[in-house]
Amino acid sequence: MTPQTDPQTGAAVKAADRAHVFHSWSAQELIDPLAVAGAEGSYFWDYDGKRYLDLTSGLVYTNIGYQHPKVVAAIQEQAAHLTTFAPAFAIEARSEAARLIAERTPGDLDKIFFTNGGADAVEHAVRMARLHTGRPKVLSAYRSYHGGTQQAVNLTGDPRRWASDSASAGVVHFWAPFLYRSRFYAETEEQECARALEHLETTISFEGPATIAAIILETIPGTAGIMVPPPGYLAGVRALCDKYGIVFVLDEVMAGFGRTGEWFAADLSGVVPDLMTFAKGVNSGYVPLGGVAISGAIAETFGKRPYPGGLTYSGHPLACAAAVATIDVMAQEGVVDNAKNLGASVVGPGLRALAERHPSVGEVRGVGMFWALELVKDRDTREPLVPYNAAGEANAPMAAFGAAAKKAGVWPFVNMNRTHFVPPCNASEAELKEGLAALDTALSVADEYTA
Repeated sequence: MTPQTDPQTGAAVKAADRAHVFHSWSAQELIDPLAVAGAEGSYFWDYDGKRYLDLTSGLVYTNIGYQHPKVVAAIQEQAAHLTTFAPAFAIEARSEAARLIAERTPGDLDKIFFTNGGADAVEHAVRMARLHTGRPKVLSAYRSYHGGTQQAVNLTGDPRRWASDSASAGVVHFWAPFLYRSRFYAETEEQECARALEHLETTISFEGPATIAAIILETIPGTAGIMVPPPGYLAGVRALCDKYGIVFVLDEVMAGFGRTGEWFAADLSGVVPDLMTFAKGVNSGYVPLGGVAISGAIAETFGKRPYPGGLTYSGHPLACAAAVATIDVMAQEGVVDNAKNLGASVVGPGLRALAERHPSVGEVRGVGMFWALELVKDRDTREPLVPYNAAGEANAPMAAFGAAAKKAGVWPFVNMNRTHFVPPCNASEAELKEGLAALDTALSVADEYTA
């Protein structure tokens, strides 16, 4: 689709937004939202006809890009047949979506509880763990994000938690491994893994194992920095959970459905959790959908005991039809393999080549279509390009980098001192190289702020 210019409509859309829309995570008077006229594949454009390659995949959810015709058609067909129906009934689209998801989840995670998105999936996973164990506490990592609802934001380990954290949610945070900024004075991945596991077991011991219902981890933390865990870490957490009777929850909301070059990031380590949350890529965000994949043991807890939870729109037919079509498209078009192969042959080498040319790049890390560049002032000291949770003038270097990326024709994912490279999982080699070239230009601006 060729972008058309229509500044008058764009101005009207922008004016209505500024008058009436209350935006998330924002100081309302300090933002300037782009008015979007359309999107297709890996691109979107504004009403002035400027087109952007979307290196954010929306919020890391358009895993098959925008407006895939097969998914659009499936939503239209479902709307004509049965637009909505209450969750207590067996509905074809819901049943088929659950079956297709269960076919792909690891181990015996064969029961699917549908939610409206990732945050409420996390809410319900925690509720299930507490009811299953009869214990109150949940352990989660710093450098994590689990959602914006009350329990999920308290589980979160970044500054978005602070305003809502009353220290009464039954959450205890711990340090997960991240060798580049190790909290354990580690020099190798092996040391980082061993010391992180020792720290976690010490935390369990001092909190009281009999008080801990669950440990929740993003399989690969997303918004917090795409830190791929070292070999053996997730297996070590699984072993600790088994040792102390703790439910292991993996949050695959961002990492799932092809993002890492596997159906689920858990497949990279061969670890099977007791509960696994998902959303985003399950239907590329075309209609809101999330869920919890549940193991046999936890499902059995609620075999004759009612589960005290539900949502009006759980397993909404339009959302489930979109999920069925998305999973079919991913299977038929080799989307997961595309993410794996081009991630290894194009994205990884391309980002590492950028790091060699730009002193602002401290580290490149990732897998599949899930990558991060850690931007620094000084490679030797690893001082971040901007301070932790910087705002205003302190964030000027990252703001300048982001503006340069947009000027070069890409929409970047910028968070703190990082930019993430997270295009659609079906992006072509040419599109990926276009994105890398634009980042090359933008990083030259970031370089101006280095020591």
